Amino acid sequence: MSIQKHTTGPSTMTAEDAAAPPPGRRRRMRPDESPARRFGPGFLVKLALMAVVNAFGVYVIISAWTAESWVILGAMAVMLVVADWVYFSRRTVPLKYIFPGLVFLLVFQIFTIAYTGWVAFTNYGDGHNSTKEQAIEALLVQNERRVEGAPSVPLTVVEDGDELGFAVVREDGTVEVGSADEPLESVEATVTGGQVTDVDGWTVLDRNDVLARQGEITDLRVPVSDDPNDGSIRTQDARTGYASTSTLVYDEAADTMTDTTTGTVYTPNDDGEFEAADGSTLSVGWRVFVGLDNFTLAFSDSRYAGPFLQVVLWTFAFAIASVATTFLLGLFLASVFNDPRLRGRKIYRTLLILPYAIPGFVAPLLWSGLLNRSFGFVNQVLLNGASIPWLTDPWLAKLSLIGVNLWLGFPYMFLICTGALQSLPTDVMEAAKIDGATRLRTWREITLPLLLVSTTPLLISSFAFNFNNFALVYMLTGGGPRFDDASVPLGHTDILITMVYSVAGLDGNAPKNFGLASALSIVIFVIIATISAIAFKKTRSLEEIN
Repeated sequence: MSIQKHTTGPSTMTAEDAAAPPPGRRRRMRPDESPARRFGPGFLVKLALMAVVNAFGVYVIISAWTAESWVILGAMAVMLVVADWVYFSRRTVPLKYIFPGLVFLLVFQIFTIAYTGWVAFTNYGDGHNSTKEQAIEALLVQNERRVEGAPSVPLTVVEDGDELGFAVVREDGTVEVGSADEPLESVEATVTGGQVTDVDGWTVLDRNDVLARQGEITDLRVPVSDDPNDGSIRTQDARTGYASTSTLVYDEAADTMTDTTTGTVYTPNDDGEFEAADGSTLSVGWRVFVGLDNFTLAFSDSRYAGPFLQVVLWTFAFAIASVATTFLLGLFLASVFNDPRLRGRKIYRTLLILPYAIPGFVAPLLWSGLLNRSFGFVNQVLLNGASIPWLTDPWLAKLSLIGVNLWLGFPYMFLICTGALQSLPTDVMEAAKIDGATRLRTWREITLPLLLVSTTPLLISSFAFNFNNFALVYMLTGGGPRFDDASVPLGHTDILITMVYSVAGLDGNAPKNFGLASALSIVIFVIIATISAIAFKKTRSLEEIN
C-alpha cells in the first residue's frame, strides 16, 4: 500500500474569485461598480408602475385633505408607504403577490363593513346628511329673502374654468368678485358704462353663454362675507344684483337659531336638529350618534316591526325553497344524463345550461313580461286567454318568484351535481354491487353522502346568495304587491335586502334613512354569518364519510 503525497501548485485564483462572497452571504457592491447596472428592464417597468400607483395615491390624499376626510387620507398614506416598501424590498417576496388582494379586501370588504356599522349608529338620512356647520349654512341659505328697499347693484357674470361668479360694482366704483364658495373681495377690473368688462383672473361671459347657463346663474348665490348672517348677492337678469339675507339668524355664542319674523328661538337637541320650545324643528339637521335607536326602531316601531317579521319569514322560506328546488331538479337531471345508456347526452346537457347563460338581471325582466296578467305570453297563449294575477296576488307572486328562480338556478346545480357524480370512486360502487346492495340503497347510503361532501359548501353559498337575491325580486315583482299598511313602502315578496333598499329610500318612494337601512344590513349579516357557521360546522361530519 503506497501513500501518494499531493502538493499544492501555484495559485490560479483570479480577482473575480477573490471578490466573490462566501456561500450564504450577499455580495457587496464594489466602490467602482455603478448601481445603474442593476436597473434592468424589469426594474424600470416596476418603477413606472409604482410611479403611477403613487401618483394616484397622492391624488387621493390631496382630495381627502380638501374634503377633510382624515380617515381616508391616513389609510391611503399608510397603504402607499407599505406598497413602496413591499415592492422595493428584497425581503418581501411573498407579500408582492398577496398585497393587491389585501388592499382590495381592506377597501371593499373591511372598510365597507366598518362604515356600514358606523352609519347604523347614526341618524344619517334625509335632513341629517351633513355636519352641524353645513346644516347651519344650509338653513341660512334656504331661508334667504330679498332685502326690501335695498338698492340693486350693477352685476356681471364671470367664470373661472367651470366655476361661475359675480362681479359687482359698488357705489364708490370699486369692483368685488366672488363665487359660491368664495365671498366677495375687491379685485382689479375695468368698468365701462357702469358694467364690468374685464376682471383680473376671471373671464366675462358673453350674452350667449349667459343664456346657455341661465338656470345656474339664477340659482347662484355669492356670500357677501365669511359670516353667513351677512347674506348674499343674487340675480334674476344677469345684469343687476340684489342683496338677500336670511330670516334666520345664528348666534354662535349661544348656539341658537332665531327666526326674525316670528321671534322663535331654536336650540340644538340630541337628535341633531334645532328645536323650539313648542317642539317644532327646522327642516335641516346634522348627523349625530344615536346609539341603538335604529335597531330599536326596526324591532319596536309598529310601522316596521310587523312587516319586518313577515319579510324575515318569507326571506328564509324563499332561500330554503330556492336551494331545495334547484338542487333536487339539478340532481335529478344530472343522475338521468349521467347514465351511459342515454344517447345524445352532450346535446341535452348543452340545452339544459342555456338558462344559465342569460344574465341574472335580464331574465327576470323577460319573465315579468311573460307573466303579465293582461298580455303576457303565459296567460294569453299557454292558458288560452286566462287572467291569472301571477305578479299581483301575494301567494301567486311568491310562487312565481320560486318558479322563475328554479328556471334560473337549476342549470348551476345540474353542472355541479354532474361533476360530483362523475368524480365518485367506481370501486366503491362496484363493491356495493358485489355485496348485493340494491340501487336505491346504494344511492341512499353511498352515492348521496359522497355527493353531499362536495356539494354542501356550494349549497350553503347558494343559500346565502338567494338570501340576498336582490336582482330577481326587484326586477320581477319589485317587492309587490304592497302591504295594506301604506306607512312603509314594503310588499309581500320583499326579502330583507330589498327591504333595506326600500327603507334606505333609494327607490324614491320614501325619505332616505341610511341609518336604519345600515342597522338592517347588520342584522342580515349576523343572520347569514350565524347560519353559515352552523352549517359549516355540521358539514364536518360528512368529511368522515370521504
